[in-house]
Amino acid sequence: MAARITYATLTADNEELHTAYEDGVRRARARLGEEVAVAEDPEPGEPVEVRSPADPAVVVCTVRPASPRAVQAAVAAAKQAYPGWAATPWQERIALLRRCADVISDRADELAALMTIEVGKNRLEALGDVEEAAVFFRYYSDLMEAADGYSRPMDSLSDTERTRSVLRPHGVWGVISPFNFPMALAAGPTAAALVAGNTVVVKPSLQGTATAWRLFEVLRDELPAGVVRLVPGGDEQGRALVGSPDVAGLTFTGSYEVGMQVLGAASTPWPRPVIAEMGGKNPAVVTASADLDAAAQGVARSAFGFGGQKCSACSRVYVDRAVHDDFVARLVVRAGDVVVGDPLERDTFMGPVVDAAAVDRFREAVAAARERGRVVAGGDVLTEERLPGHYVAPTVVTDLDPSDPLLSTELFLPFVAVVPVDGLEQAVAHANDTVFGLTAGLFSGEEVEIQRFLDTIEAGVVYVNRPAGATTGAWPGIQPFGGWKGSGSSGKAGGGVYYLMQFMREQSQTVVQR
Repeated sequence: MAARITYATLTADNEELHTAYEDGVRRARARLGEEVAVAEDPEPGEPVEVRSPADPAVVVCTVRPASPRAVQAAVAAAKQAYPGWAATPWQERIALLRRCADVISDRADELAALMTIEVGKNRLEALGDVEEAAVFFRYYSDLMEAADGYSRPMDSLSDTERTRSVLRPHGVWGVISPFNFPMALAAGPTAAALVAGNTVVVKPSLQGTATAWRLFEVLRDELPAGVVRLVPGGDEQGRALVGSPDVAGLTFTGSYEVGMQVLGAASTPWPRPVIAEMGGKNPAVVTASADLDAAAQGVARSAFGFGGQKCSACSRVYVDRAVHDDFVARLVVRAGDVVVGDPLERDTFMGPVVDAAAVDRFREAVAAARERGRVVAGGDVLTEERLPGHYVAPTVVTDLDPSDPLLSTELFLPFVAVVPVDGLEQAVAHANDTVFGLTAGLFSGEEVEIQRFLDTIEAGVVYVNRPAGATTGAWPGIQPFGGWKGSGSSGKAGGGVYYLMQFMREQSQTVVQR
């Protein structure tokens, strides 16, 4: 691949990039319909077809859900491989993992095209997702190298005593990954766990299985046997992985409700580490001093990118009453300018939502908004002969009471509500009035407002004055990404200089020389 894409380059207009991607589409289509199953599973579940949300007539793959025995066999294989992988010098581990990153980058066009077909991401977001997956392997390898394997001498009580603090892996690490970042959010925790010396069993979302399987193929071919295993399926397979007493640690990305269940089931005979990222209801705040064009652009990109199906998507905006109507007018124009269509097409910004259930959820939300507020843009289901999949319009809602459930319920849709407020303090109070605390954004021209927002907003990732994305969608690479409150069980859910250390445990070693 000639040009690497990140979320900061979503406006890239590179002919070589588009030509390579379109060649990737042809290669991805050649493998559509393949079966995904655990080869040695004696009793897999009934086949489940994963269909493209852009055209449900297209079967992306057929999944044979792993049997309980197959899940435990995968864990057992990872457990058997663990001593050898943990004993492998970290320098050798990261050399192998950097090779995995290079293979992912080399295959990015086909992997991104498959992702577009499978979950409906437009081509630039899909390319960004794949390249982020590769960057995770490089970045965590770099962290391990910079920390010299996380082994450092400590003070000693005598000349004959040597004390050292080291970070050691836990064992088998389970990864449960979501559909919306089917490559990056499978790769991120897998990469960190492997760099740290753990072995890994991945259970991807059913919608996203084919993409995760291609990642597994890369790792399977480049790493020692058993170091990474994948078990396909749905909730039953996830519960089996969480419930295995031989799984020493877990990473979960998904809904708040399921994440809390995972946390509740996390203890075996001793507590296990769980890294959970459990969604968001992410606010943007627009003050009277803001650049309203930048604010409208940033909110639109965050609210409608990938159809709002990101835990970091902007779904509510609190706007100073003095500029509320002006901001809404600009946001309505932005919503109308969003190109909705086949995500494989070059000019498409927003493809379909992931399934028919999401369309039903959209209809319900729009009906509630019309009853209790006002729909000022969108509100329509767009499925037709030209768009046979699960298509809905980018939607902007106003006139809701600040306590309305639409402002507190994570919808995972291209649906954003705008509420007028009397100043920054009220805006931040509303923004913080939620169980979630993942991302938040501010648009302001006053330094005192910016600092006050940074000091008082309750969110793990905060953006100020970013037209490329008010609450998401414009990362230049790896950065800290973690939730507060109900959005996460740890300080970091992905990325950042401290993330890797969560996959290890400290051991103090004191040796007296004789």
